[in-house]
Amino acid sequence: MFENPATISSNSPHLRKSGSKSVFTDPGLNGHLGGGVSDMGDLKGSSSPLHITTMVPSPIFLWRFKVILFLFWALCCCKIGWDSVMRMSIDLRDLFLYEAFLYYNPLLLVTMMVWLWGVNLWVFSQGSVNYAKVFDLDHNHLTHREMWKCSMWMTIIVPTSMTAYLYLYSHGEVSLAASQPVLLYIAFALVLIFPFDIFYLSSRYFLLRTLWRIAFPLQPITFPDFFLADILTSMVKVFSDLERSVCRMVHKQVATIAWFEADAVCGSHQIAIPLVLVFPYICRLLQCLRQYKDTKEKSSLLNALKYSTAVPVIFLSALKYHVMPESWTSFYRPLWLFSSVINSLYSFYWDVTRDWDLSGFTKIFKFSRPSAISNLLYGRQWVYFWVIGSNLVLRCAWTYKLSAHLRHNYITVFTMTAMEMLRRFQWVFFRVENEWNKITKSHPMGEISLEEDKLLGSTTPHDV
Repeated sequence: MFENPATISSNSPHLRKSGSKSVFTDPGLNGHLGGGVSDMGDLKGSSSPLHITTMVPSPIFLWRFKVILFLFWALCCCKIGWDSVMRMSIDLRDLFLYEAFLYYNPLLLVTMMVWLWGVNLWVFSQGSVNYAKVFDLDHNHLTHREMWKCSMWMTIIVPTSMTAYLYLYSHGEVSLAASQPVLLYIAFALVLIFPFDIFYLSSRYFLLRTLWRIAFPLQPITFPDFFLADILTSMVKVFSDLERSVCRMVHKQVATIAWFEADAVCGSHQIAIPLVLVFPYICRLLQCLRQYKDTKEKSSLLNALKYSTAVPVIFLSALKYHVMPESWTSFYRPLWLFSSVINSLYSFYWDVTRDWDLSGFTKIFKFSRPSAISNLLYGRQWVYFWVIGSNLVLRCAWTYKLSAHLRHNYITVFTMTAMEMLRRFQWVFFRVENEWNKITKSHPMGEISLEEDKLLGSTTPHDV
């Protein structure tokens, strides 16, 4: 949509408005037209390219048409979903919504994260931070427009499936309703692992390979490895609900509203919940240990210690279902709160001083290597106050919501998970620019430009 148009000669008649005189004399053209300067009015009856292009709808018209269709679709989904919920009896309505949120909130949150990542890429494309170089991506990597295209389709597909689930269940079609989330999960899994060269195969392969390296950190750790692992730590609630959803699908408990019966199998008491919650932190901890083995940097051990502080928060919370209420209130709950505070403050300190390299509050308003993004986004004092303050508050709130015994308030948990993704979204800007600054310090800009020219030269077709 925004690519550079093909170069057109200044003498081309396509640059002249309809009805205007020609401003040049072409001997070859004059010979065919009778030796005189032609009038554009003589060409009105011909099938010139100008008349063809006027028949094509303008991009603005197409964009507005798509927006109107999207708003109409969203209104229909909201109306059908609301009517379906209102058909349920009051005593079953909360359980009904609880179950619907369980199946669909993981994919809704993933969709939100894809949208935000597209915004990250768009901001990077406006400045001098070469994110492709930072993540070591090839020329086939997805741009922000392609990320937004993917997220748009996800925004359409997931709520449509959720609306169909609500409608079918409220109208007594229980078996058809139960098939909706199952089909949706299968479709997403197939698209992700599809081996053929469609649906951005190279990008899907890059994602799957990075996930494999995160789960099994047997090779030297690269920046994409621990960057994606950090993002996964912000999505542990997504994985927790995903595990419970798949568990209910496997045990054929979808669309049953037998919540308390199903909870004994796929609920708060199973050991899988804290294991799923802690898994991204354990992966990140192992990455830090592997990085220390390769580099012998003590900061890697301190970073590993940060991720280890999340383990007590998760498992102390899970103990609520396995100890007496008096023991929980008098001993385990205070210990859980103490470990939550330690994890929040340590993580906040590491974000500011290490991931963002702001060195406390001494370098907040001055960059050693200012860039276009710095001037665009970070060059205002209120931005720093907002980023640091919101990061501290959301770090504390997110650590609190890591706890398994708080999961039943699904609206609060959904909101806190969305806010954590917004915190990670703003974290990305500073983290990627900090990494880009390290690259430009270690490699002169001339060398980087030469590398880019070679890459472009190897992928750009020769002029004919």
